[in-house]
Amino acid sequence: MIMSKKRIIISIAVVMLCIGIWTVWGNTALELNTYTIDSSKLPSSFNGYRIAHVSDLHNTEMGQNNEKLLKMIKSAEPDIIVITGDMIDSRNTKVDVALNFAAEAVKIAPCYFVKGNHEVRVTEYEELRNGLIDLGVIVLEDEKNEIEKQGEEIVIVGVDDPSAQNDYLFDDSQLLMDSKLKTLKEDYSFTVLLSHRPELFDVYVDNDINLVFSGHAHGGQFRLPFIGGMIAPHQGLLPEYDSGIYTEENTNMVVSRGIGNSLFPFRFNNRPEIILIELQRR
Repeated sequence: MIMSKKRIIISIAVVMLCIGIWTVWGNTALELNTYTIDSSKLPSSFNGYRIAHVSDLHNTEMGQNNEKLLKMIKSAEPDIIVITGDMIDSRNTKVDVALNFAAEAVKIAPCYFVKGNHEVRVTEYEELRNGLIDLGVIVLEDEKNEIEKQGEEIVIVGVDDPSAQNDYLFDDSQLLMDSKLKTLKEDYSFTVLLSHRPELFDVYVDNDINLVFSGHAHGGQFRLPFIGGMIAPHQGLLPEYDSGIYTEENTNMVVSRGIGNSLFPFRFNNRPEIILIELQRR
């Protein structure tokens, strides 16, 4: 009986150790996930165009000065890099970490940035914004920007996180987003939308956005086999949009699991990721 109890205790200790090692590894084992998006609306000169997607850094550093992160982005050989918010964390804001990353990222490819809810919360946002612009990052605040290639173009639209305008007691994010997109979208061009919030997918579909890049959900924070993410901000338990590609009608939405953590200091079975999208003309 005594030996049996010892075996049980040892077994539990081994299991807990394995879980601990797996969790630590899973929070630092950055991965690159590649997807192909095809569309008949894509101009032929953009066939094969590559977009690297980074989201939710939250002041995280993958390697010294984010060397590991930057090396992986460079290896993907993107034409542009899109950053969909929460580069900084409102609970521990380090603008220098974000700017150091951006300074090296712009050497790889042109960078586009939209703010997330954490940028909205902090007084340091102006410092971040001005620093990014000085480095050559294109900061889109309810704005659009055209990318031209061989006489053809696609349009990148960037929208502020709805929390910048929402009333504290009344969440009208859907109405705000719908109003913005109706103003910014151009029907004649292939439209890429940078928006921090994946839970507004129905609004993106209603506005016939071709390709959306989003984050915010952190992959559901804790991921279980066959179930997926367990909880996400603005989606609650078992979030519908936590990771990967979601398609409805003419709209594809790419949701990044992100890189850093915020309220929860760790993630489980949920490796940080960079996403690479290759566009193809259907």
